[in-house]
Order: sequence, then structure tokens, then C-alpha cells
Amino acid sequence: MNMALSVRHQHLDEMKPWSDRQHLLECLSATPEAPDVMTFTFRSDKDNWFRYLPGQFVTLEIPVGPEQSVMRTYTLSSTPSRPFSIAVTVKAQASSIGTRWMFENLKPGMRIRAFGPLGDFTHIRHPGEKYLLVSAGSGITPMMSMTRYMADTAPMSDITFINCSRGPSEIIFRSELEYLARFMPNLNLGFIVEACGRTDLWSGLKGRIDKAKIALLAPDFMDRTIFCCGPEVFMDSVRSMLEAHGFDMERYHQESFQPAQAPTPLAEVSDDGAAQAATSIRFTMAGKEVSCPSGQTILQAARGAGVRIGAACESGLCGTCRVMKLSGEVEMNHNGGILDDEIDEGYILACCSRPKSNVEIEA
Repeated sequence: MNMALSVRHQHLDEMKPWSDRQHLLECLSATPEAPDVMTFTFRSDKDNWFRYLPGQFVTLEIPVGPEQSVMRTYTLSSTPSRPFSIAVTVKAQASSIGTRWMFENLKPGMRIRAFGPLGDFTHIRHPGEKYLLVSAGSGITPMMSMTRYMADTAPMSDITFINCSRGPSEIIFRSELEYLARFMPNLNLGFIVEACGRTDLWSGLKGRIDKAKIALLAPDFMDRTIFCCGPEVFMDSVRSMLEAHGFDMERYHQESFQPAQAPTPLAEVSDDGAAQAATSIRFTMAGKEVSCPSGQTILQAARGAGVRIGAACESGLCGTCRVMKLSGEVEMNHNGGILDDEIDEGYILACCSRPKSNVEIEA
């Protein structure tokens, strides 16, 4: 029997959204994009669809060894206008652990745990009349998600798309972008490569990005809403150029998996100057109760007690360490890794929450 014919078709309104609290991701495909770059596409392990904003990210729990896993955060390159699957496009560096494991081991049919989606780096939350999307290397992924979304929902959108890479062969999604530009009349592409090999056919710009190249590719860049993603040094360079040129930085947005500011530590001294006493934390699923010294986070207390709570950024940004608080009070200083409705339900981020009283945690 053809298994593809045996699957019952469901309309979107017959399905529930994917939930990282209940469902795993099942790998559908692994597709090479460029040297050391792969796109991994996933479906829900249940009959679910994916609800997210273009440009958001997920955190994958990658089983790199027996009884060992690492958390890695990746931007979604897919578009929510095609909600039956999601995709991440990742580049494996020489020192990569989690990403290298994915390259060598993650195959169609395998299942993996994910957390999210989360993130504020999206044109939905920072709309503009026209956009300049600037990226380097795999920083192209959120730009591709936003561009794919606009291609599906608003193909007349005014977008100048600048991508920087080491060489022509390393431009990720080049063919698809050139295809999208055929029916998006206001999508203007600009590729910049650092250098060309002797066999490369290249008539575009070469060198590093600078103000002159930006002005050449986007003469009206001062009037655009700008999104920037790439290595930190690349984003710092673009930001500095724009600031020096007098750009309105309210219309500049950059993606970073580093917090805008470190979570504010909870004071270890109360308002009346007395030292705060240690509190107790009860981890209900592990059946353990531990003393938590003043100033220690719930994540730190869990690790000390041998209670496993997944964590990636440990700065209140990625949302991986989200746990249910069953009772008690905490001080939580996060960086956007948890939604207001999740807080209302009782969830907290263990990495940036410190007990103010005895608490019970579902972990």
C-alpha cells in the first residue's frame, strides 16, 4: 500500500497548533544549501500546525551522546504562511557540537524536542512602509522567513535585500531569492562577497560591507526600516555606520541571542537591611526538596539537587528553562523569553527566577 495515500487529509481548522509542552518535532528532510549549511524541515509528531511570527526562533534539545544533550537556538527560515511544517537552516562551524551532530545523525523520521517559537525580531512587530534587510552568512535565515512570508501574503512589499558572504558559492538561498524577485516587483537583491575564486563567475560587489555599498544598493536606506542579522562584529559595524550617518535608530532592529541587558539580580538584602533567609524549593516530579540560599536561581538550585531542567541561553531570552510554578512567589527578571499569558498560567523561567518564599516547581 502507498502510505502517502493512507494519510487522512485534514484542513487547518480541524487541527490544533503545535505545543512545545506536549509535542515533539519529526524530521522530514535534510537538504544541503551551501558548504557546511543544511536545512532541516520538521513536522509535528501529532496532527498539528505551526503558529509563529516570521523571524522567530526555536531551541532544539540535541542528543549528542548517551544521557547527554545540548540546547541550541536556531532561527526559523520557514514562513508561517505555510503552517504544516517548519525549517531551520544551520551552518556547522569547526567547533560545532550540536550542529555537527545534526549534520551527521539527524535523518527523516527521527524525533527531537524543541522549545518555542519565541523572539521579537520580526517585521510584524516592527512594521515599516519599506524594508532594508541586511545579513551575513547564516544570518540570512530570519530575513528569508520574513521575505517568504511577504511573498505569500504581500508580494508588492518594498524590500531591499542585502546579503554578505565569503564567496559566491556560499550565498544561501540565492536561487530562491532570484526566483522570488521575478514576481515581487519591489524586491531588490544585493549580494556582496569578500572574494572570488579563479573559477567563480561574479560581476557583483566585492569586499566588506560599508556605507558606500549600502548607499549604492539602497539609495533611500535612510527612509527604510532596517533589520540586521549576522555575526556580532558584522552587526556592530552596520549599526555604527548607521549611527554615524544620523539614521533614526528607532527603525533599526538586529537579531542577537545575547540579552539586551543581563537579568537584574535579586537583592540579597531586604528593604529594611536584614539579610534574606534561605527558602526551600520542592521539585514535585523529582520528589526532592532543597534549601535555596538567598540570591540563587531556581535553575542553580535544581542543578545542585541533581534535578534536570533544560537551559540554553541562561539569560531569560530563549525560554528553554520554562517550568510551572505550583505555589509560592518568585522574582523573575527575564529578557523576553516568556509570554505574558504563560506567566498568567503560572510558568516561570528557572534561569532568572529567584524564590521570595518557599516554592513548589513542577520539575
